[in-house]
Amino acid sequence: MVLILVELKGGNDGLNTVIPFADPAYADLRPTIGIHRDHVLQLDERSGLHPAMQPLMPLWRDGQIAIVQGIGYPQQNLSHFRSMEIWDTASHADQYLRDGWLARAFGAGGFETTLPADPIGTSIKTAMEALASTRALSVIRLTLNGFDTHQNQPIQHARLLGQLSNGLAAVRSALTELGRWNDTLVMTYSEFGRCPRENDSRGTDHGTAAPHFLLGGRVNGGLYGAAPALSRLDGNGNLPMNVDFRQLYATVLGSWRGMNADAVLGGKFETLPIMRA
Repeated sequence: MVLILVELKGGNDGLNTVIPFADPAYADLRPTIGIHRDHVLQLDERSGLHPAMQPLMPLWRDGQIAIVQGIGYPQQNLSHFRSMEIWDTASHADQYLRDGWLARAFGAGGFETTLPADPIGTSIKTAMEALASTRALSVIRLTLNGFDTHQNQPIQHARLLGQLSNGLAAVRSALTELGRWNDTLVMTYSEFGRCPRENDSRGTDHGTAAPHFLLGGRVNGGLYGAAPALSRLDGNGNLPMNVDFRQLYATVLGSWRGMNADAVLGGKFETLPIMRA
């Protein structure tokens, strides 16, 4: 079994990734960078994907993508470094741990890669070659840079989401050919989401809760968690969270790998019903 983690480095804008097109507050908050509902790749009657994510629609139709909305943690830290440290160690916001959750769970059975020219495509090619040559790998971590979109977000974000989507579709194709799609789980993550209201530079500033994707042959596809509560922003104008990021880890470790998630995470976190037996 292989876990492939894809880091969206810089803080991905969740509202322009999984778009609440039916909520009138979305257009009010994003008059210049919002995605028009006619261009959205509709998932249900109120939510859709960014148009650059078209390569993922076949997986959605096949029920092999779970989209978990509203992921974050209490007392969200908006520092890139500290927030990613919290995600990497599965700590509380005011807790400092030395070991990462992957090291606690899997030891040294993985590798990490990042490439500037074609950030996700070359990394995925390298990862697939590694999986084809050995069954010893348990974790692969890939990084796609560039999501800190404070200025002129639309073109940059569309390019990144297109690279991500083409890359994830290529992962499914390669792993299906290798006969390993059913024993692989792919999960995206990012240090935080972005502010619902666009800024004066046609971008978005650091925010809180955001959606993430889990893909695989055993994934029970669909939308999970609550839709963004744009009418209930907090005092800083950010979205409330409804799924703790450690619930993703508990689901990966417990429901998928059959491990003692409580021991790895240092506490009990409710799993999500996104894995088929």
